[in-house]
Amino acid sequence: MENRKIRIAITHGDTNGIGYEVIFKTFAEQAMLELCTPIIYGSPKVAAYHRNALGIQANFTIINSAEDAVDGKVNIIAAVDEEVKVELGQSTKEAGRAALKALEKAVADYKAGLFDVLVTAPINKNNIQGDSFHFPGHTEYIQDRLGEDKHALMILAGEQLRVALVTTHLPIKDVAAAITKEAIMEKATIFNESLKRDFNISAPRIAVLSLNPHAGDQGVIGSEEETIIKPAIEELSDNGVCVFGPFPADGFFGHGAYHAFDGVLAMYHDQGLAPFKTIVADEGVNITAGLPIVRTSPDHGTAYDIAGKNAADPTSMRLAIFRAIDIFRNRIAYDEPLQNPLPKLYHEKRDESEKVRFAVPKQKPKSTEEQA
Repeated sequence: MENRKIRIAITHGDTNGIGYEVIFKTFAEQAMLELCTPIIYGSPKVAAYHRNALGIQANFTIINSAEDAVDGKVNIIAAVDEEVKVELGQSTKEAGRAALKALEKAVADYKAGLFDVLVTAPINKNNIQGDSFHFPGHTEYIQDRLGEDKHALMILAGEQLRVALVTTHLPIKDVAAAITKEAIMEKATIFNESLKRDFNISAPRIAVLSLNPHAGDQGVIGSEEETIIKPAIEELSDNGVCVFGPFPADGFFGHGAYHAFDGVLAMYHDQGLAPFKTIVADEGVNITAGLPIVRTSPDHGTAYDIAGKNAADPTSMRLAIFRAIDIFRNRIAYDEPLQNPLPKLYHEKRDESEKVRFAVPKQKPKSTEEQA
């Protein structure tokens, strides 16, 4: 990697939420600007409005292109052309359109190679919907635009716990039908690769949760464990993925069993995220694994109830930036030795026949002293 600071694109998210507040508070620390160069995709006018409403000091530099980003400064690109009316704490279509324009501009610039990693501030999944956005969330949109035919995996990561999801933004009534052997194997395989490549864990141990209470009680409360999840675990193990389970979610988290594993694969959204947010609190980060782009986001929503009140905690945004940098560096370190392998210079000739393989090893002749 060339000797320069990592360039981090940050989309401003819903303009009526806490996106600008957590961004400004994060980069109020000078050490953050020494670590990376932030490029905010948003609106200088909206940024100034939030700064004034919050009553905080927040300096930024307006640039026309990501190529013009200045190290040591908070750079803002005007990704939103029209005037945006800010109504703090309110869900409006205007705020949704502003969030989408920032995201679209960031995606285009990533394709052009103008920044290294993407961090997304929270959006409102309802008001952003439209002709150009018909997805349940950021993860699915980014997979569609930047996936290169790869499938994304949502991972929530904290210091004590990493949780990945087989299904993400699905209604509960649709979850059981979406739990297939193929889906579990695909997500577990991506999770395993991410733990090695993104988190620098050489031999990850993954716990797989059950779908039904008490892991189905051998078919009494449900059959998915016996017919789908266990066969998936067995085949994953045969393929060299170190997986265990299925574990009933209540006892697994309640008794702290997650401490024995590098990652936990949950069947559906709330099964994994409810305990995750209870255990990790404000120090979680949402990671989109499995795609060429490195993308993270803070583990919280738009927080309309506290927007503009200078009450938002920037911890998760700061950690999302740290995590994006770590993943970017870990991927380079992981991939580098695999890019130009040395050619095999010779082939050792050995007799691999069964006669040799099962032969009794010859005894080494005893020395004169041993014979004596």
